[in-house]
Amino acid sequence: MHQYARYFERFRQMCHTRPLEELVAPEVLSRFRAEVEAESYGVPKTELEVERDIRAKADAFYYEVFTRTQSETTKRWTYEAEIKRPYFHVTELENHQLINWRKYLDFEEEDGDYARIVALYERCLVTCAFYDEFWFRYARWMSAQPGKAEEVRNIYLRATTLFVPISRPGIRLQFAYFEEMSGRADIARDIHAAVLNELPESVETITSWANLERRQKGLDAAIEVYKAQIDSPRIDIFIKAALVTDWAFLLWKTKGSVDEARTVFAKNVQYYSDSRTFWQKWLEFELEQPTSAEQEKQHAVRIKQVFDDLRTKSRLSAAVKKELAEVYMTYLQQRGGKDAMKLFIQVDREMFGPQSVSVVSKSGVGKDSLALGELDEATRLKAEGRFFSYYQLQRDPDPNAVGPVPFQ
Repeated sequence: MHQYARYFERFRQMCHTRPLEELVAPEVLSRFRAEVEAESYGVPKTELEVERDIRAKADAFYYEVFTRTQSETTKRWTYEAEIKRPYFHVTELENHQLINWRKYLDFEEEDGDYARIVALYERCLVTCAFYDEFWFRYARWMSAQPGKAEEVRNIYLRATTLFVPISRPGIRLQFAYFEEMSGRADIARDIHAAVLNELPESVETITSWANLERRQKGLDAAIEVYKAQIDSPRIDIFIKAALVTDWAFLLWKTKGSVDEARTVFAKNVQYYSDSRTFWQKWLEFELEQPTSAEQEKQHAVRIKQVFDDLRTKSRLSAAVKKELAEVYMTYLQQRGGKDAMKLFIQVDREMFGPQSVSVVSKSGVGKDSLALGELDEATRLKAEGRFFSYYQLQRDPDPNAVGPVPFQ
């Protein structure tokens, strides 16, 4: 880009040696000739004089192009100078490179020239092809342009079939939502199935598929998706625990059946008692139930039962049990009755007190429970793992970050 001035000077010199027909397009040449003849005011000019004046107009024409180019180049030079790797490579980019691309795209989008914006996105994706952030951004921008549905589809296809690995399913799920929006629910189903074929334990994908079926076919179809995945031998027990909680929440929030949702939790606690997600969601479910002065006592009993079962039936680490105990203690403090502080102090003593009075030990054995074997480290990490969607993990980029940026 920075050599445009040198190229223009060489072009300008060459123009003096080429015939008029090669200088400009025929229609432009005709316009220049008509202007020269009109400027003679009836005084005839020789062909040499006409040619001289036409060449002067052509030179002025190209100089105006050069001036515009110079102005536009100057505006972009700050960004262009920061591009250190204009080609594709499998290694990670430095933070300042991604920051520069973001700012450059912001600039072009503000300028509003469609062709230039598309050209810059295509340049950016040569360098940043493994960063799904820019595929998302390109698709979002293109979807805001009228009549560009096929272009949006092409962006998603390139991202999902060539560059973004399937281990990061976010862009594929976004593609599925786009196809569903476009009236192609069958394609959306196929996208989900393709992801699960390679990532059978992707909770985000399974939940997304279940909700696709809920939107298109109804609640029963969504539940069938959950049941099929829970019965699958390819799925780990702790993944199944998360799916069971999603199933229960679907019954509660979509169908409005609190009793059915509670039954799902109660029937499955024997299988998933070592899952952090299972207990966290069950506790959340009970805490969020509407209550009244007449029902509060029964409500408190249910919540206490869930918390007591968590302490005595699970092999979760003391740290996780304490974290969930804090949730229960907050409930006692903010919503408990006049005797709630007795229970609050008891829980505080038993969960956070010294080992001599605590019911939680490092081995996960409680004084008021049967001895439970410990989880090995690998199993414990799975049992206490959390599940996040693509959007929950997204954060605004840190403008002051340094070093290479992971593709994840």
